[in-house]
Amino acid sequence: MNAPEYVAGHGLLKDRTAVITAAAGAGIGGATARRFLEEGARVLISDAHARRLKESEDALAAEFGAGRVTSLPCDVTDEEQVRALFALAEETFGGLDVVVNNAGLGGTAHLVDMTDEQWTRVLDVTLNGTFRCTRAAMRSFRDAGTGRGVIVNNASVVGWRAQSGQAHYAAAKAGVMALTRCAALEAAEFGVRINAVAPSLAMHPHLVKVTSEELLRELTAREAFGRYAEPWEVANVIVFLASGYSSYMTGETVSVSSQHA
Repeated sequence: MNAPEYVAGHGLLKDRTAVITAAAGAGIGGATARRFLEEGARVLISDAHARRLKESEDALAAEFGAGRVTSLPCDVTDEEQVRALFALAEETFGGLDVVVNNAGLGGTAHLVDMTDEQWTRVLDVTLNGTFRCTRAAMRSFRDAGTGRGVIVNNASVVGWRAQSGQAHYAAAKAGVMALTRCAALEAAEFGVRINAVAPSLAMHPHLVKVTSEELLRELTAREAFGRYAEPWEVANVIVFLASGYSSYMTGETVSVSSQHA
């Protein structure tokens, strides 16, 4: 089954300001940055890969206007870099409306052979990085005193179900879900909503090229539509969670897949 037609923007995030992590390239973060711009937002994109980040900023600025997009390299495992990212958002936009925590790191290793370094690296980027950025965002929203703000975290269906070779990634993503639920209760006190998306198989051309045809067939066969998701299809759900259409939702993880269990 082919992907549906691309959905045009409807101004759902008009005049909103957003920080999006891991937003360089053709994956979910890059698709989210584009969707936010199409919906009327201004965005500060970040990524650990400075060259690709600059290329993404230049391409988006050329299409949507230099005044609507800026960037700053950020390694979410470094607290000082996270603080610098949110300080730039305050300086550039004068405040924030939405934060999308997309940064994460995967890998395949069976637990019996997994090293401490493999385990720790995945947890530090995927779970601890989400924690650092969520904390920074909550502080920014609380101190602004506007009584509003949205955080959207990127989890995974692997956080619900078992998969061989993915113990570190599954543990990290399950942690993101739990973090989302707990942080949402605390953030509600100052009017902030926190939700998460849980994709299963979202692919882009570069990723398809490095994935074997056999593995891709196996993975897509598990999906209800018999195909992988386009990154923008996940980004559409992130837009929904960032917009006023989800104003009474908080602490939820929304599966962008049929594989929630």
